[in-house]
Amino acid sequence: MKKLFITPLKKYSNSDIVDAVVIGTGAGGAPVLARLAKAGLKVIALEAGKFFNPSTEFATDEREQEKIFWQLERLSAGKNPLAFGKNNSGIGVGGSTIHYTAYTPRPQPDDFKIYSEFGKGTNWPIGYYDLEKYYDELEMFLGISGPSPYPWGPVRKSHYPLQPLPLNGAAQLMQRGCVPFNIKTSPAANAALSKAYYQEHIGWRNICTNRGFCQAGCSTGAKASMDVTFIPYAIHFGAEVRAESFVTGFEKNKAGIITAVLYQQNGKEERQLCSHVFLCAGAIETPRLLLMNNLSNSNGMVGKNFMAHVGVQVWGEFEEMVRPNKGIPGGLISEDMHRPKNVDFAGGYILQSIGVMPVTYATQMARSSGFWGDALRNKMKGFNQTAGINMHGECLPDKHNFLELSSEKDEMGLPKPRIHFTNGENESSMAKHGEGIMKQIWQAAGAKNIIVQQRMAHTIGTCRMSDNPIDGVVDINGKSFEVSNLYISDNSIFPGSLSANPALTIMAMALRIADIFLEK
Repeated sequence: MKKLFITPLKKYSNSDIVDAVVIGTGAGGAPVLARLAKAGLKVIALEAGKFFNPSTEFATDEREQEKIFWQLERLSAGKNPLAFGKNNSGIGVGGSTIHYTAYTPRPQPDDFKIYSEFGKGTNWPIGYYDLEKYYDELEMFLGISGPSPYPWGPVRKSHYPLQPLPLNGAAQLMQRGCVPFNIKTSPAANAALSKAYYQEHIGWRNICTNRGFCQAGCSTGAKASMDVTFIPYAIHFGAEVRAESFVTGFEKNKAGIITAVLYQQNGKEERQLCSHVFLCAGAIETPRLLLMNNLSNSNGMVGKNFMAHVGVQVWGEFEEMVRPNKGIPGGLISEDMHRPKNVDFAGGYILQSIGVMPVTYATQMARSSGFWGDALRNKMKGFNQTAGINMHGECLPDKHNFLELSSEKDEMGLPKPRIHFTNGENESSMAKHGEGIMKQIWQAAGAKNIIVQQRMAHTIGTCRMSDNPIDGVVDINGKSFEVSNLYISDNSIFPGSLSANPALTIMAMALRIADIFLEK
């Protein structure tokens, strides 16, 4: 099969005025880069992390793979301070998709209009059907393995291109435990290949080997992270990718137009001239960069409305050999709780089976459940009989949840971001409901020693997309209300969190933003 790793050659000098600089190469940046390059534009991507070769640099070793997680410290505040790093932040060409689980459900249409339905949260200024064609395109391009037809949501115009991946131990146990409660389940949609897959201008990608290391870097190319999909596609069409290039600032002319991007590379400040900038650094680094440079924030909305999905996990031990570190982590899904009845919260959540690697599980047991020393060693003796269920629920935007710059400096000499987060009544009620359902499922499946871990997942919001410049940072096309050649394409522009995992929607938004930019 064709080798997927492509070493990008330097094409442009810093004095060349390129059509666009894309900052970040994750789910928000890589699709933009590919779209613009295919259209013939001169484009450069600046990525803070390395350009890894997965086949030679990704080990089946959790400690070694810590290199793919964001290392610079982020400060947490609020009543429910969040953990950062491997929980939600990646670094390297491909961004956080290097370590995402490849879980790619679509949101449902009513997720975009939650305020209209419940009088809480915020409606999106665009809807599901504005993104539908991009979901269709992405599922084919990435090679999504999933069920057809899909059991929930509107009838789809296209089917998943590949059959679902096999259910691992946790998925089979969740399936068993849902039966007594008439909770419908299905193999999940995953951006990992159930058979070898050919992509034009990229080549063949290998079938998933069920290695189970999706969250620590896929070494075979079976998982559709950006470094083996959109990035080689963009390079084929002439894009340049500059790794280990940490963006710190911008130069503007008297009209307030960005004329150059400033970045650190090899200990030296560099300056790339450009006509447009696409800021795609995620819901932490994107607002941090804007705040450091006092950019696009006259209404004070940069950093506001930070969100994180309700992600309670329930673990249990079984008589059967489970081997939770094997197979695709999220093998089974249920959307029966998308709009549960007789509840006291807005929105809903997805139920997902979860796999886990041993060091990650031991760390969670120590940090979240207080196991230590002999107790932790004894707990780990049951690792191979352990399985988990996860909920993934809506988080409502709240003015009390926000990002700001602290007075502390990081290793780059830049202000550390401080993220304030406190669960609202809606998140707390949803978490309590989901916890109860998941415990019942595990009890019905035969679990013992059940442990609940309170958790929030992902980083969302902070640079809201809006049709009103008073309460947003960018318009419905991702364009800054204040800087005419600045666009944002990442999870920071989400007005609401949606109940589905965000990666697929980040990519869909990126393609839409790029297409509208090219049209204009």
